[in-house]
Amino acid sequence: MSTNTTPATGAATGTPSETTLRTRGRGFPVKALVIVAYLVFLLLPIYWLLTMALKTNQEILSTFNLFPDNPTFANFAVILTDPAWYMGYVNSTIYVVLNTLISVTVALPAAYAFSRYRFMGDKHLFFWLLTNRMAPPAVFALPFFQLYSSIGLFDTPLAVALAHCLFNVPLAVWILEGFMGGVPREIDETAYIDGYSFPRFFTRIFMPLIAPGIGVAAFFCFMFSWVELLLARTLTSVDAKPISATMTRTVSASGLDWGVLAAAGILTIIPGALVIYFVRNHIAKGFALGRV
Repeated sequence: MSTNTTPATGAATGTPSETTLRTRGRGFPVKALVIVAYLVFLLLPIYWLLTMALKTNQEILSTFNLFPDNPTFANFAVILTDPAWYMGYVNSTIYVVLNTLISVTVALPAAYAFSRYRFMGDKHLFFWLLTNRMAPPAVFALPFFQLYSSIGLFDTPLAVALAHCLFNVPLAVWILEGFMGGVPREIDETAYIDGYSFPRFFTRIFMPLIAPGIGVAAFFCFMFSWVELLLARTLTSVDAKPISATMTRTVSASGLDWGVLAAAGILTIIPGALVIYFVRNHIAKGFALGRV
């Protein structure tokens, strides 16, 4: 004798019940509104900066509107044609690239030593490196200024690049040491048994294994050096003045040129956004490994 039974909705059939669908339907708009509000909160300053860059000073100071009445690219033209402005971007790019290359190059062997060897005072030395990173740049501004003035490095991109190494090298060592610690030591031993010299092993085998860590370290070195203002302004005067210093010294007889400053701000954001785009996967891996 057979008995026909109907499975309960949402239980035996594996489909969501009507109550569950109604609950999800009520929760979705709330979550969507929260996400939209959060994105608007983040993007509003950038949008406002962009609208200011497309306005004249008269419109910026006289009216309040969400869109420019007569959009103009004159502010961008000033930056791209005036050497006092575009050379600031050139100088900034030079010392930022120099600093990133020097910091990562110095940090790679140091991080390898901390991750692979144990020696007297290794933990104290590692902590001392991190304390340099935690110190404010204002502490070192005067010593760097006096030192570079004495040896003829003042007002050069190399001066700013070397000064930033004091903060970026400890950070790069800390990041890279965490990535190197995740590589098994057996790889090193196997390479030595196969006849690899240390430079060949390090460049051909080890560095590709920690490529995400190198990308993350280079990203943070780039960003710190790109946005740092105090040392960049103190250690430069005319020839190597970066864009950050140029923006803080732009005052005319009629006051600040708000449109040009806004256009400079937009152009300053672009390099950082490009770097984030190209190393976004490495940064995600760094967060996953817990070292960032």
